[in-house]
Amino acid sequence: MIGYGVGNGSMPARWSGDSSREYLERSALTLKGLTYAPTGALVAAATTSLPETIGGDRNWDYRYSWIRDASFALLALYTLGFDGEANDYFAFVVDMAERDEELQIMYGIDGERDLTEQVLPHLEGYAGSGHVRVGNGAFDHQQHDVLGAAIDAVYLHTKSRDHLDERSWLILRRHVEFALEYWREPDRGIWEVRGEPQHFTSSKVMCWVAADRGAHLATMRGDFELAAAWRVAADEIHADVCRNGVDDRGVFTQHYGTDKLDASVLLVPLMGFLPPDDPLVIATVRAIADELTVQGLVLRYVTKETDDGLTGEEGSFTICSFWLVSALVQIGELAEARELCEKLLSLAGPLGLYAEELDPRSGHHLGNYPQAFTHLALINAAMQIIRAEQSLEHPGGLRLRE
Repeated sequence: MIGYGVGNGSMPARWSGDSSREYLERSALTLKGLTYAPTGALVAAATTSLPETIGGDRNWDYRYSWIRDASFALLALYTLGFDGEANDYFAFVVDMAERDEELQIMYGIDGERDLTEQVLPHLEGYAGSGHVRVGNGAFDHQQHDVLGAAIDAVYLHTKSRDHLDERSWLILRRHVEFALEYWREPDRGIWEVRGEPQHFTSSKVMCWVAADRGAHLATMRGDFELAAAWRVAADEIHADVCRNGVDDRGVFTQHYGTDKLDASVLLVPLMGFLPPDDPLVIATVRAIADELTVQGLVLRYVTKETDDGLTGEEGSFTICSFWLVSALVQIGELAEARELCEKLLSLAGPLGLYAEELDPRSGHHLGNYPQAFTHLALINAAMQIIRAEQSLEHPGGLRLRE
């Protein structure tokens, strides 16, 4: 029996008492099925090269473990009561962070570092969508968000047991310092663009996460001098993002120096960078909901406006749609969040599974399948709604992320 981390372990009443139970259970089982037991690694997807558009070349190998997924994975697993799986995955992240001087963004399920990408030209690909790939060329990208994800994973793990062991502390300390060293530099961003590096707003936000969570954990250990230094650094990053990552209308943008939207800036409220009632948060969430959607489903960005080094179109990113659900709950738009979540649940495959993307017009699933990141976001979005409804019924109730 799956416990849901709320009350007595049973699902709450109302919306959460019917259809959401099925999807939460299916998502939990999917994550368990995508976990490699010998190392605890969580595989991004079970497939390679399923196309993001039929006939296109945006086809990737996702049979690896992304450190980027760490904090979302732990949040979902701990919420559902999968402490064993969460601890195993945390151990995998810590093993990689301890072994390697600097974290890669992804590893093989046994911890392999070299994931050199190659195309298999003798294979036609799904529905004639060529460029069947083995390996993933993004493995050695410079992506600063991975540092925040790893530190947030330590933070969530520590909160779950109110203890930070010496091994995790030494690793955390080193990677916070890396975040403070690199945050001013451009990178490839959370979407692993193959165009020119940019000062991606979400990457800066995740470097802030590294400094912020590091300061909290240093305080927990009684290292108040280091906590104060990291807090100063976090405040500096925060001010820089609010100064350079916002356009004239008060909306967070894809990267510095542009007014283009990107769904990754939904991490601003989801990671606690700003409170949900901040005007910048409300304006950003509304802009993404109104301007970066097709048929209500969220694009990660507009491909023709973004130098991602690729050609062609892609579907809506389902994780981004679930992120929007969570963000709408946070800004108080519960009815709108619930409507979008119900639409997303209605578009699940016949087994209750999700690929990486959805064609917003046909509802067809696109990209690799089943996609762990999508199911992680589903769990967290559904739990946001559940707890918001509980708070309405019982003021002062639990929050998903404190």
